[in-house]
Amino acid sequence: MTTEDTTATAEAENDIYEDDDELQEDKYLTFKVSSENYGMNVLDVVEILRMITITNIPESLDYIKGIINLRGKIIPVMNVRVRFGLDEIEYDDRTCIIVVSVKGVDIGLIVDAVAEVLEISEGQIDCMPSVSQGAHQKFIRGIGKIDDQVKILLDLEKLIGDEDIAAIQGL
Repeated sequence: MTTEDTTATAEAENDIYEDDDELQEDKYLTFKVSSENYGMNVLDVVEILRMITITNIPESLDYIKGIINLRGKIIPVMNVRVRFGLDEIEYDDRTCIIVVSVKGVDIGLIVDAVAEVLEISEGQIDCMPSVSQGAHQKFIRGIGKIDDQVKILLDLEKLIGDEDIAAIQGL
């Protein structure tokens, strides 16, 4: 194989991966927290895990439940219910940890249940109406409308802010 062939092959592979990202940008992983349906862009999702043992970290933020060891990598874990100001509940067989990557940091998000992956185009996303006074309103990117359903789409960079990343990196 010549240098030109190698370069052409590498460029073709890059195009495939870029196309794959473009195909995924309108796809959202949906999940439940309390009685609400939420979504996050699948491009931010690293992995979905069943609940595993979480090691508590003393004096961490109340919504940071601790850390997990994921194939030798230490991942901090956030309870989304607590982050939203909701009561914590006992984990069950539907409780999952969604590992996401935000600003180059991997973090696990504990949710009540994972639902499905949906395609939600930009034209199906509206701004959040100002009627909500919930503490978690500031974490919302928009409202996805799918048929007669709505999904609250989260902005992970707001959910996991710079102060959270600094605290996590200090663990």
